[in-house]
Amino acid sequence: MTAELTYLTLAALWQVVHFGLYATAASFQLGLPYTTGSRDDPRPLSGKPGRLQRAMNNNFEALILFSIAVFVITYSDKANTLTGALALLFLISRVAYLPAYFWGLAPWRTLVWFVGFGATVSILILALI
Repeated sequence: MTAELTYLTLAALWQVVHFGLYATAASFQLGLPYTTGSRDDPRPLSGKPGRLQRAMNNNFEALILFSIAVFVITYSDKANTLTGALALLFLISRVAYLPAYFWGLAPWRTLVWFVGFGATVSILILALI
């Protein structure tokens, strides 16, 4: 398995952690009967549970583009040390993003997001050249 695919797998497992933290916080805020029910009546999350939800959704969005980048670079047989390092940079930035978002660390949250996004875009560009 390429380094890029390894980091993609770890990023997906990190998403599982995101989901677990979000689901636990949502259950505490909204109550177990609501979160285990049909949730026909939507209830917004606020505070830190809301931040966990937004960070999780942002990570889903980032994973889509990163997955495309990893698949393209892997299946075009252009994976190399640089693209592996960029994939690792993406993973590190996504791990840092959750606490930065949770604790409201501005402007760090945005800077961390930009590093991960830049790493993904760089992999895509490298696949084309």
